[in-house]
Amino acid sequence: MDISNQIMNSQSALLAQQSAASKAGLENASQQQNDPRAWEAAQKFESMFLSQMMNLMFKDVPTDGYFGGGSSEEIFRSMLVNEYGDGIVKNGGLGLADSIYRNILELQEAVDAANG
Repeated sequence: MDISNQIMNSQSALLAQQSAASKAGLENASQQQNDPRAWEAAQKFESMFLSQMMNLMFKDVPTDGYFGGGSSEEIFRSMLVNEYGDGIVKNGGLGLADSIYRNILELQEAVDAANG
């Protein structure tokens, strides 16, 4: 009984965190309408960063014997990891896109101010 309660509590907590992350992602997306191109660039950068990190993570994962390995699997794994990165960003990400977006806007304002 005690273990099942702990599992249910941890599942509930995880669902609450995922819901909060999704809500934060939607709020951030709605707030980023000031400059959608900068927001898209920030999201692409975060996705690329996550993909690179996951590529390193999957690098040492062994492949199946007869039906695994080779250049085809390397290509597929690379594409799969890129999709993982895109999916993570679409569901709220790590928050890097928000920070990058703010920096892009600050740099744009500095350039505009310098150019008069």
